[in-house]
Amino acid sequence: MKPKSRKPLSKVLRFEVFKRDNFTCAYCGNTPPRVILEIDHIEPVSNGGTNNINNLITSCFDCNRGKRNIKLDTIPNTISDNFDVIIEKEKQYKAYQKVLKKINKRLEFEIQKIDDIYSNSFHGYMLSDNFKIASVKNFINKLGFLEVEESMYKACSYIKNPYESIKYFCGICWNKIKNQ
Repeated sequence: MKPKSRKPLSKVLRFEVFKRDNFTCAYCGNTPPRVILEIDHIEPVSNGGTNNINNLITSCFDCNRGKRNIKLDTIPNTISDNFDVIIEKEKQYKAYQKVLKKINKRLEFEIQKIDDIYSNSFHGYMLSDNFKIASVKNFINKLGFLEVEESMYKACSYIKNPYESIKYFCGICWNKIKNQ
């Protein structure tokens, strides 16, 4: 009996299978550059298997040659659990992005409060955007908002020159950071 001819796998499909399987051989767990990866059929083509992505698995050269055309009775966890893992990763990623958005919104609010203290103390002056991002945000991240707020109030009340007040504010914050 003549073996079935099959359409070769596209490079895109191969890459999708490798990506799905984390570029890891499902049988031995080896990864490049230790091994060369190939695509294996869970249900061999000679037994009617197709090139459907759900019938494909990442295998290294040696494991694929060792398996030959034997059907897998058990699909390795990397395949059977993959869909649930991908969904969970996506949920976690979205939740993480949501948290980051809240943190950034809070930081923007706190940075604006520090700028308001400065602007109310020195009418007609405000902190530059560069200073707010490079310095004030850094100070808030290292010290917390209340410490930075206290430092700005102190600098603005002790020093009556707007430029010298900024230098004094930075000095207070750096000293607090150094003494943590």
